Amino acid sequence: MKTLREILQGITGPDEEARRACLARWDGLAKPLGSLGRLESSVARIAAAAGTAEVFLERRTLLVLCADNGVVVQGVTQCGSEVTALVAKALAAGESTVCHMARTARCQVIPVDMGILDFPPSPGVWDRRVRNGTADITQGPAMTRAECIRALELGAELARTCKEAGASVIAAGEMGIGNTTTSSALASVLLGRPPVEVTGRGAGLSDAGLARKIAAIERAVAVNRPDPEDPIDVLAKVGGLDIAGLCGLFLGGALYRVPVLLDGFISGAAALCAVRLCPRASLALLPSHVSAEPAGGLMLDALGLEPLISAGMRLGEGGGAVAALPLLDMALAVYHSGQTFDHIGMEAYTPQF
Repeated sequence: MKTLREILQGITGPDEEARRACLARWDGLAKPLGSLGRLESSVARIAAAAGTAEVFLERRTLLVLCADNGVVVQGVTQCGSEVTALVAKALAAGESTVCHMARTARCQVIPVDMGILDFPPSPGVWDRRVRNGTADITQGPAMTRAECIRALELGAELARTCKEAGASVIAAGEMGIGNTTTSSALASVLLGRPPVEVTGRGAGLSDAGLARKIAAIERAVAVNRPDPEDPIDVLAKVGGLDIAGLCGLFLGGALYRVPVLLDGFISGAAALCAVRLCPRASLALLPSHVSAEPAGGLMLDALGLEPLISAGMRLGEGGGAVAALPLLDMALAVYHSGQTFDHIGMEAYTPQF
C-alpha cells in the first residue's frame, strides 16, 4: 500500500488529448453542438481521467464507507450510533435503499467498515477499520493525525483494488450517524463560513436538534482550532473516518486513473479536502447531484463542479452517485451510436458565435 506522500506525488493532471478527442467525437455526431450539455462534459471528464476517448462504463462499483462519530452524544442526531451498523449489514445483504437503486443501475454495492462502533467482522462488509469510531469533537480531536493519514491511505488503496478488479467507474457513498455534523464542521472551516450557514437538519432534526447541532460545531471549532490551510489537520480534528476514507478514495481515483462519482454534501466535503491536499486530484471527480443540505451547492461551487441532477435528495449511501449512472449510460449510447453528420447525409453544425 502506498504512503500518502507517494500518493500525492504520483498524481498527474488530466489527459487533455483524450478530452479533446472525446469532445471532437461529440461534435461530429448528428445533433446540435453541445446539446446534451453536462452529459457531454461528464463523458469528457471521464475520458480525461481514464486517459482514453474510448469511454465505457461496463463495470461500476459503489463503495459505501461506514464509520461512527463520537459527537452523537451531543444530541445532534435523530437516532443512535447503532443504526450505522444496522445499515452496513443491510448494505451487505442488498437490502438498503441504495441497493435497490444500484440494481437498476447495474452497480455492485460494497460496504466498507472504516470504524463502525463495536462492529465485529461481518460477511459482505470489507474491513478497513482504523479505530473504533471517533471521539466527540466538542471535547477534542476526532482522531489523531496518524489515524487520519491511515484512513486516507486505505481509501486510496480501495481505488486501486476496484481498478484492478475491472471497475471503470467508482461511486462514492458513506454511512455514519452524525456525519452531517462532521461534514458541516469541515465546511465551516474550509469555506470560512459560520456553522449556522452550512448546517442542515441531516436525517430530519427538529428546530431544537438543529440548534444543538450548530452549537456542537461551534464548540468543536473553538476547542480544536483546526488549521484551514492544512486539510489533514481539519479532517483529524473535526472530521470522521468515513470522510477521511472518501478523501483518500478521491486521491486514489486520481492516482489510478479511475473516475469517482461524488454523491452529495458529505462526499463533497471529502472531495474538497482531497483537492486542497492535491489540486491535480480534481481530475478524478465526477459530480452527480446537488444535495438538499445547505452546503451541498457550496461544496460543488468550491470544487468548480456542476451537478447532473437537482432533485432535492439527501439519502447518503451514494444514492445520488448511483442515480447519475443511468444518465451516463444514455449519454454513452449516443456517444457510441456512430450517427455522424456524414452517416445521415446532413451538413455538419458549426459554431455560430
